[in-house]
This record gives sequence, C-alpha cells and structure tokens, in this order.
Amino acid sequence: MRIAIGCDEAATDLKNIIKKFVEEAGHNVTDYGTHEGQTVLYPDIAVTVAKAVKAGEHDRAVLLCGTGIGVAVSANKVPGIRAAQTHDTYSAERAMKSNNAQIITIGARVVGPELAKMIVQAYLSSDFSGGPSAEKVERIQYYEGLVSD
Repeated sequence: MRIAIGCDEAATDLKNIIKKFVEEAGHNVTDYGTHEGQTVLYPDIAVTVAKAVKAGEHDRAVLLCGTGIGVAVSANKVPGIRAAQTHDTYSAERAMKSNNAQIITIGARVVGPELAKMIVQAYLSSDFSGGPSAEKVERIQYYEGLVSD
C-alpha cells in the first residue's frame, strides 16, 4: 500500500519509528514531515496529508502529534476524509472496518513506540467490512454534501 505519514515536532521521534516499521512491512511510505528541529503548525501537515489522500496519491495515512487530537480535527476539515483518533488496536481496527477511515491519528505523548506499532499494524491489516456500516459511512458523506439522499 501507499502510506502517507506526517507529524508535528511533538511526534518526530515516533513518526520516524512508525515510518521504518511500515516500510519494513513492505509498504511505500511518503513522509510529509516535520523533520528533526523543524517547528510546524500541525493543521498544515494534517491538511496537506488529507488532501493528498483524497486526491488518490496514497491509500491510507498515519498522522501524529502530541495527543492525536489536533491532527484528527484538522484532517477531518477536508471533505471526504475520515480521520480517526486511535490509542489502542481495537479502535484502529474499527476505524477501518466500521468507518472506512483513510487516516488514523496517534498521540506521541499518549502511547509508546511498541503500542503505536501495534495500532498501525491493526489498521493496515484491516479492510472496510461494508455491511451495516456502509450506510453509516454514506450518511457521513451525505452530511458533507458529497452524496445526495
């Protein structure tokens, strides 16, 4: 899969660990930064990644900041994007299986590297199950104005 990854300065170390983990799993990773020593506004990174995912440049993405909240809120401002904050493997799995989330977010000050790897693995190994969830995802798109009722 083509995976985008991005973070603010609070999550640079974890981003680098996750990037290596995802690459070693055989995925193609594009790093949107930030990089060591650079300060950024996390909405800029999150929206840039979300737009690239929406444009089809990546299959999925992982965004990181101190809590995972700010990048989730920011990425969700891009119509058609569903970014889910995840801090455990169950929420990561459900983000994809139930919500068809193209992006997960993780808080570098909330989880450690080993749990973050497990979260990313759970997300990347899950597929959207459709079924009863399909109608719910369509309703989200309806409220975004992307589909008509």
